[in-house]
Amino acid sequence: MSDSLQLLYLTDADKHVQAVQIPWELWRKIEPLARPVLDSLMKPSSEEPVEPLPAFEEFLHYWDFRYPYSPAVNCPHCGAATQNWRDDPAHPFRLTNANLGGLLVFHCRACGATIRQKHFRDHMAVEHTAPKA
Repeated sequence: MSDSLQLLYLTDADKHVQAVQIPWELWRKIEPLARPVLDSLMKPSSEEPVEPLPAFEEFLHYWDFRYPYSPAVNCPHCGAATQNWRDDPAHPFRLTNANLGGLLVFHCRACGATIRQKHFRDHMAVEHTAPKA
């Protein structure tokens, strides 16, 4: 490349190139070619992540608490509710995390809140985080 382009290579502490800064005039010339690629990279994925059902099944397999497991989920933020998050045709809640420690985390499709069910040996506690504005 020509030195007259005045490209600036930005490197990390190990001298690996992390970014390239280009002059404004060059950007104006290549932007029509680069914009479709950049726009496709900036779009959020339309695919939802897969629910961690194997982890949920493992949670159920080792369930030995003093109360029966309930598949009901309620959103304290918007009031959305279902008696069975897995079988509800509207699927108002999506499981985002499950673990053997008793934690089940759901995403409310209605408002975007996060609902955490914390299963302890003799009770379940529910916490939620309001959606980001």
